[in-house]
Amino acid sequence: MPTCQNCESFVTAQYAKVFTPPSEAAPRVCPHCPDKLRDGASVREARSTRNG
Repeated sequence: MPTCQNCESFVTAQYAKVFTPPSEAAPRVCPHCPDKLRDGASVREARSTRNG
């Protein structure tokens, strides 16, 4: 199962297929990351931490 490169959480294969660039083996950020989020095709620091 793929893992997030940022927080090392497990993500589903479907999530990795949709949100991982073809040149990467695992997603750079996932919904579980408290400090980063996807912004279009890039990753940016979160403006506020997510409590989830």
